[in-house]
Amino acid sequence: MADQNAASQEPTAEKPPEIKVQRPTFFIVLAIVNMLVVASVAFLLYKGRKKEEAQPKIDDVIAGEANAQKDEKVEDDQFVGTLIPMETFVVNLAGSRGNKVAKINLELEVDGPKVQEEIEKRKPQVRDIIIILLSSKTFEQVSVKEGKDSLREEIANTVNSFLTKGKIKRVYFTEFVYN
Repeated sequence: MADQNAASQEPTAEKPPEIKVQRPTFFIVLAIVNMLVVASVAFLLYKGRKKEEAQPKIDDVIAGEANAQKDEKVEDDQFVGTLIPMETFVVNLAGSRGNKVAKINLELEVDGPKVQEEIEKRKPQVRDIIIILLSSKTFEQVSVKEGKDSLREEIANTVNSFLTKGKIKRVYFTEFVYN
């Protein structure tokens, strides 16, 4: 055993070959080029994001349009056009079998004298359309505020669909009685 210990402590005649670590310049240059490419891609992404932030977003555009429409509506609300009174409408409400009747007076606000003349000439057509619309509504529809607002819009849109010289701006109910 002693011989084995002595033998293991003695330097061996054969030395393992030394491995020389070579750093080839090709890999160093490749690593530098890779870092430059990554840095330039990051820079381009940064500039693209800054450019996107500088452009107006769709929400900003929509909000701007909404504000412009509100401003126009405020101007329209302040200006009252020509009012055309219509005769009294007495109609049976739908689904009531003649038990529910509505009596309605209304006025049409128009934006000019040409429309007023056209409505005066076509008054029978306008009255017919309004009577048909009124008689198609149920008691439940006309007895609530939302139903009356919907009826106003429906009257204006339907009459505007065949007018050629202008439009009805608003419909005002001056009397609205139902039983």
